[in-house]
Amino acid sequence: SVKFNPTTSYHVAVGSADHRVHYYDLRQTRQPLNSFTGHRKAVSYVRFLSPDSVLSSSTDSTLKLWNVNSGECTMTYSGHNNEKNFVGLAASQDFIACGSEENCVYVYHRSLNHQLLKHPFSNMHESSPTREDEDDEDPSQFISSVCWRTGTNVLLAANSQGTIKLLELV
Repeated sequence: SVKFNPTTSYHVAVGSADHRVHYYDLRQTRQPLNSFTGHRKAVSYVRFLSPDSVLSSSTDSTLKLWNVNSGECTMTYSGHNNEKNFVGLAASQDFIACGSEENCVYVYHRSLNHQLLKHPFSNMHESSPTREDEDDEDPSQFISSVCWRTGTNVLLAANSQGTIKLLELV
C-alpha cells in the first residue's frame, strides 16, 4: 500500500514485497529518503500515526512502528496471525486495529507491544446461539478489513465471508 504523510503533499510511505517500507520524496524519486528494514515477509499495509511515525503490517504476523526521520523501529506489535491474506490495518490517535487469519479482530494500544483485546468474529445465528452454528473454527475465514470512525472508539470490521460488525471500545 501507499500512504501520503498527513502534513506534506510530497512524502509517501510505500509497503513493499522486498520486506521493507520505503519513504519517498516525490520531488526526487530516484532513491528513497529512507528504507525501513525489519520485517521478514512482504509489507502489505502502511498507515501514518503522526507526521513522524508510520505503521507497517506484514505477512510475518507483525506490525511495526517506524520513525520516518531516523528509520528506527520504535515498537513491534505481535499476537495476531497473518501469513498470506490481506487482513486490514487501521490506526487512530492511540489505537491500532488489524485483522487476523483466525477470524479475530486485534486491537493494540500504541504504547503496548501486545494486544489490548482480541474479538472473535463469531458467526452464531442470533436466534440459535449453539456451538453447532458457529463457524469460528473454519480456517478459511479471516478478517479482511478494519476501519476506525474518525474521532471515536468505534471500529467497523469485515471478514472474508462478508460478515460486517460494528465494535466500540469502552
